Amino acid sequence: MELQLAKPSLNAKAKKIKIEQIEEALKKEQFFYFARENEHKDLIALQEYFEEKGYNVYMKEVKFGLGELDYIYEVHIL
Repeated sequence: MELQLAKPSLNAKAKKIKIEQIEEALKKEQFFYFARENEHKDLIALQEYFEEKGYNVYMKEVKFGLGELDYIYEVHIL
């Protein structure tokens, strides 16, 4: 499964990341930001995947503007 990361700026190109790459990146970082274009069921599958491996996963929507579509997903994996 691939998930789209949130763009760091408006001009940046969207990047995709696989669950295996996220698992490898957990050695250095614990916060991941995903674009709103990801399906909610994929994010729930990500959460369940890491919870089955013994991690605690916290996911929330982070608003960055006043519009309804101005949000990204923040996932914290411990």
